[in-house]
Amino acid sequence: MEPIKLDKGIPGEPCPIARTLDVIGTKWTFLIIRDLLIEGMMRFSDLQRSMDGISPKTLAVRLRELEAQGIIQRTVYPEVPPRVEYRLTDKGKQLERIFIELKKFGLTLQ
Repeated sequence: MEPIKLDKGIPGEPCPIARTLDVIGTKWTFLIIRDLLIEGMMRFSDLQRSMDGISPKTLAVRLRELEAQGIIQRTVYPEVPPRVEYRLTDKGKQLERIFIELKKFGLTLQ
């Protein structure tokens, strides 16, 4: 694969950076991915507890969006009550480098 350089792209074609931000740039999505990168696997209630202020509806919507993009995997276990676990897919795990760079940058801010 050729090295990728930063450019504005071709007018009329979707920008890859804009597409990425459309998926992971919405409120709470970054924190969901961060927590799954750290924890590996989490249940809905664990995710909700880890993000003070997120509503169950918003969390459910964000999880569905991430699943539709192939970033997370949702596993439902046939138990009573049902147990549902979320984890990052290999595609989702590729975001770790970006999160580490954002953390490095954030440590330079005051």
